[in-house]
Amino acid sequence: MKKNIVEVIEHVQKSTEVSEENKPLILEKLKEWKEEDDAIAEVSVRFENWWMEMEPIFAELGWI
Repeated sequence: MKKNIVEVIEHVQKSTEVSEENKPLILEKLKEWKEEDDAIAEVSVRFENWWMEMEPIFAELGWI
């Protein structure tokens, strides 16, 4: 799992879609998660919560 987190860190660093002000915050949290055993579970829960909030917006825009 740590390998996957390293890949995500690299992707965020290269991303042009993540704002420069958010990158350091995201990278800091990812580096913390890399050291935690239950990191993937936390990422999964956070993504699920994010999706629950964003799905209606995406649907309204006709993206899903």
